[in-house]
Amino acid sequence: MGFIDVIKEKAKSNVQTIVLPETEDARTYEAASKVLAEGIANIVLIGNADEVNAKAKECGYDISKATVIDPLAFDKLDSYVDTLVELRKSKGMTPEQAKDLLTKNYLYFGVMMVKVGDADGMVSGACHATADVLRPSLQILKTAPGTKLVSSFFVMVVPDCEYGSNGTFVFGDCGLNQNPNSEELAAIADSSAKSFELLVGEKPVVAMLSHSTKGSAKHADVDKVTEAVRIAKEQYPDLCLDGELQADAAMVPSVGKSKAPGSEVAGNANVLIFPDLDAGNIGYKLVQRLAHAEAYGPMTQGIAKPVNDLSRGCSADDIVGVIAITAVQAQAN
Repeated sequence: MGFIDVIKEKAKSNVQTIVLPETEDARTYEAASKVLAEGIANIVLIGNADEVNAKAKECGYDISKATVIDPLAFDKLDSYVDTLVELRKSKGMTPEQAKDLLTKNYLYFGVMMVKVGDADGMVSGACHATADVLRPSLQILKTAPGTKLVSSFFVMVVPDCEYGSNGTFVFGDCGLNQNPNSEELAAIADSSAKSFELLVGEKPVVAMLSHSTKGSAKHADVDKVTEAVRIAKEQYPDLCLDGELQADAAMVPSVGKSKAPGSEVAGNANVLIFPDLDAGNIGYKLVQRLAHAEAYGPMTQGIAKPVNDLSRGCSADDIVGVIAITAVQAQAN
């Protein structure tokens, strides 16, 4: 059974409610119909009911088991407005502004559903930028207790691959933090390890990646990673983590043994932490396209409740996978 099939079975074991606000996109309806047919999650679609049902019919998808909520006709709208005003009062939010935001920006409405417990998680981003998805999440849900940084990760499932955990990896951060400093890299490593353990169910082995392995190159970028390793080992002593490691030294046993003898991580890594967003984003897209890997994400970690982003190039099946992962995160939450 493949990674996403295992995740789907976990999701089915304790069905969660996931809100999908992007009802302008046909992929949302296709994904919703598949999720409902498989029993992976309960689905909430946001929009005018007549328009949503007409769009689904036009696209040829059955969403009869979904709940459709029109913010303008929602009986809890006033309560949502009051909550948003309270959360944003320091920024001068008025009831009029809050109502306008909740009824016109469905991402804000969806996040508010998660905030008050009317939904367990939200998936969006098929037709919105990452910043648009995360802004309401950070304003309304805030960061999880004990979390130093909100970051993102991808679950990468590489077919016919002997590396990682039977070809399964977590890559972080590939979608959010542009140029994390050493302390932020350490925090990303900790969060990514926890995400790997939750979703893959195996021990995370974390490699802090660089263009250098154990001092083979000298540069400020290398120094940043070696300092991140020092901080991570100090702050998260239970992590199986090492660096700085080049990607081949991190993943390939023979190369790891040659370049970093004595490292328990080298050659065995299943969690790869990239030094910056350029490296991470380029890296995951190369693996996705050239190795025909399944890429689920960018998933967020560190938000108080699960809200996950999508690549705007995602397929409906990608959305189904992210919904299943979000449901499993919600179970743990």
